[in-house]
Amino acid sequence: MPEQTFVVNGERVTVDVEDNVRVLWVLRDLLGVTGPKYGCGINVCKACTSHINGKAFNPCAVPVGDLSADDEVTTIEGLPAQAAEEARGDHGLHPMQEAWLERDVVQCGYCQPGQIMAAVALVRKVRDEGRTITDADLDGIRNICRCGTYTRIREAIRDGETRM
Repeated sequence: MPEQTFVVNGERVTVDVEDNVRVLWVLRDLLGVTGPKYGCGINVCKACTSHINGKAFNPCAVPVGDLSADDEVTTIEGLPAQAAEEARGDHGLHPMQEAWLERDVVQCGYCQPGQIMAAVALVRKVRDEGRTITDADLDGIRNICRCGTYTRIREAIRDGETRM
């Protein structure tokens, strides 16, 4: 079986797995990283949203063979470690996670890791463009929340943006 090497949450990993296995299953089943959730498996619900090299991606849709040894995958578990760059919150969490708590976003919580990862990637993207988040930017987040907490999600993203 081929070996796949890449970085997960700051740690270089090597796994024996076929090239066509989706990154989500490598993370969850082989590496025990369960923050990215399986929702649909076809890149629609976005419950698995994580970062690859700082940009949002959906590991359910990416074969592990597409990753290079230098690719850095960050999941919700690795997000607080990045907060040193963005002022870690009171609970040792990333500022966006703190905003989520303050705004009481979570109901069932299943989609929340993906929602938070999408939000952080969006804030970083608009900052790199030298602007702040607009309603159009928020409308562009396609993560599904079956509980319908979209208003609180939007409020938390705006709050998290100020904290980052």
